[in-house]
Amino acid sequence: MPPQFQLTLQHDHCRVTFPAMASTCEVLLDTTDLSLALTLGQAARAEALRIEHKYSRYREGNPVWEINQSNGQTVSLDEETAALIDFSHSLWQMSEGRFDITSGVLRKVWTFDGSDKVPAQADVASVLPHIGWHKVSWQKPALTLPAGMQIDLGGVGKEYAVDKVFAIIQSRWPGACLVNFGGDLRVQGPRTDGRSWQIGIEKASGEASNQVISLTQGALATSGDARRFLLKEGIRYSHILDPRSGWPVKNAPRSVSVMAPTCLQAGMLSSLAMLMGAEAETFLDQQKVGYWSER
Repeated sequence: MPPQFQLTLQHDHCRVTFPAMASTCEVLLDTTDLSLALTLGQAARAEALRIEHKYSRYREGNPVWEINQSNGQTVSLDEETAALIDFSHSLWQMSEGRFDITSGVLRKVWTFDGSDKVPAQADVASVLPHIGWHKVSWQKPALTLPAGMQIDLGGVGKEYAVDKVFAIIQSRWPGACLVNFGGDLRVQGPRTDGRSWQIGIEKASGEASNQVISLTQGALATSGDARRFLLKEGIRYSHILDPRSGWPVKNAPRSVSVMAPTCLQAGMLSSLAMLMGAEAETFLDQQKVGYWSER
């Protein structure tokens, strides 16, 4: 088996874990057939790593690297990448510019390591000219990114991977399963004994809460600042940044968890809610979805 790939037989199901996308990835399968679980688990890992390699901003030669190295030249994208860009474009429109895949360059001035190192306004302002999806020419499948700008698909990649892995498992086996990548998950049920999958909602502090939900179908995604923040003179600076100003969103919840039919939808709604700041809950009420927020 691949390094760090683990398959264990629990009381009444199999559990597969492996690292990918800076997360612990977990697949629970409602079977005690270790051979079946091994086959499905290896397929899940292969798909997760395929997506990570294809869309990581840290790897050379992939579509993100090609776009970021294009220096103002037009790049023609493959169908899968074009679909992700289209989705990101729709989020930018829906959020009125709050969700922007060109905002990753803000990491040059912001490092959310729990310290008090808040950047100067001048440093933040120096990065803003390189942010703004409205500056990009996008006519599917042709994308033209102005020189000096970059894209980062990290805001949708993990949830997309959950849905893709889930689809692969469902295409090969009809049983109940749970795909969980770092707390963003999707389930199929009910289990053979009629039970639902039991999901604990994480607190903003990162601790487990006593809030447990039962899921037989659908997805859950969480956004929050439990582990990434700055603290200076009693003020907490969340890593949820508004790309229009370059500064943390004010009055955002500490954590938001959202239920939706797919993980990509759940992740989209939890991320957009955080970006709405004080209006997060109002936004989610309008979407008519189940959610939990903590302030």
